[in-house]
Amino acid sequence: MTYEYDYLVIGSGIAGMSFALKVAAPDKKVALVCKTTLDEANTALAQGGVASVTNLAVDNFDKHIEDTMIAGDRLSDPQAVRKVVTEAPEQIRQLLEWGVDFDRNADGDFDLHREGGHSEFRILHHADNTGFEIQQSLIKRVRENPYIDIYENHFAIEIITQHHLGKIVTRRTPGITCYGAYVLNPDTGGVDKFLSRVTLMATGGVGAVYTTTTNPLVATGDGIAMVYRAKGTVQDMEFIQFHPTALFHPGDRPSFLITEAMRGYGAVLRNLRGEEFMHKYDPRLSLAPRDIVARAIDSEMKLYGDDHVYLDVTHKDAEETKRHFPNIYAKCLSLGIDITKDYIPVAPAAHYLCGGIKVDLNGQSSIDRLYAVGECSCTGLHGGNRLASNSLIEAVVYADAAARHASSNISHYDLRHDVPDWNDEGTRHNEEMVLITQSIKEVGQIMSAYVGIVRSNLRLDRAWNRLDILYEETERLFKCSKASREICELRNIINVGYLIMRQAKERKESRGLHYTLDYPPVPRK
Repeated sequence: MTYEYDYLVIGSGIAGMSFALKVAAPDKKVALVCKTTLDEANTALAQGGVASVTNLAVDNFDKHIEDTMIAGDRLSDPQAVRKVVTEAPEQIRQLLEWGVDFDRNADGDFDLHREGGHSEFRILHHADNTGFEIQQSLIKRVRENPYIDIYENHFAIEIITQHHLGKIVTRRTPGITCYGAYVLNPDTGGVDKFLSRVTLMATGGVGAVYTTTTNPLVATGDGIAMVYRAKGTVQDMEFIQFHPTALFHPGDRPSFLITEAMRGYGAVLRNLRGEEFMHKYDPRLSLAPRDIVARAIDSEMKLYGDDHVYLDVTHKDAEETKRHFPNIYAKCLSLGIDITKDYIPVAPAAHYLCGGIKVDLNGQSSIDRLYAVGECSCTGLHGGNRLASNSLIEAVVYADAAARHASSNISHYDLRHDVPDWNDEGTRHNEEMVLITQSIKEVGQIMSAYVGIVRSNLRLDRAWNRLDILYEETERLFKCSKASREICELRNIINVGYLIMRQAKERKESRGLHYTLDYPPVPRK
């Protein structure tokens, strides 16, 4: 079946939904394609909050810009940083108009938190489930909008380019254009064509490529893999942020996140002997940037052969702790851990991708008529390491930029009607699922063992050789199989794993989140 829209949005987190809300109009129909449900997105799991300069009595744009540049190890694009920081307050106002409820103090001002790497209290939040609050507010708005058609449980397989029109496309082909996407329909089991004038990629991150992650398991890097296969530019994939403090509870996937705001609140890290250790690694102690804290924890664990460390908040007022972190308190209590009395077992977990689909200041990718926003995009904001709580505000700032740019150009674009149907002549066997499931586990084990917090040339070479075998097997299986979400996700995580490894091998230095034993760290400035 063929669908025709002005805008096709692939992904339904804060980036995709805010873009859809801004471009939808009586004469501009939007298709919002989501591979599970609107509720299941990384946005909903973002506990900490949204970074924005709002208290001008003590804070300013220059401070936020400098904090971002320092955290990014001076690899951030200064234009992108200034854009996000200076446009953040206006987008906060937009979120408020959409019904997002940020916590306020008794005076009615925002109750601001401080997180690692921030020089001031500037994190707006809703208790300890800010992302969930934003996600629910946007879902309500999207469902009420008559000009947005929602396709839940629809899986985008490939974006449509000249390649599907029988033309040879390489990375040097000028003017590669996106005409929409092939999308797996759960009701028919077939693949539909979604033709569009403009396509937005907002598919989130890649955490599920690793065995241990805080991301929902839908975070398989689909958009990045699709753009890579379409010969689009993908950049900075080596910069994978491991959140230092995921709740250590073996068997949980994804891991429950213990927000960085808890360290901003005063929690301290201890090893299993009860000793504080951050003073050995950074003068900022537990409030150092995430890459430093994650490596410090990794070092302590390896030093003693431990599989976790502790986060200690027992010295803080118990009632205040419960009030600030009600969901963390409840989750830990369900496991027999009273965080007001007991240490919280934590360990690092794959959390956020700083790279992705390379875009300009308008959110445009290297492929014409294709935009990318949110975690799947590489705007240049994060550089070598994301500053805490900068991601949600980046998503709405760039969604706004993409919406404005796309709206001003869409009248020049026509729908392409000569796109062939998806070739779905393959078969499906029960044995395939066994192979796919096992291969997904293998990819996670390879990435976690060899392409994790600390890397080396030897580890990357081993990962490369092992992943190459899985790549060859999966491509053969894909060519003879009927399209399914499972085989496509496996294909995507292998593509993403390859990109992370390749770009890690190309960076001949330890910088930001990319730390290798073969190159000494560059001193931070």
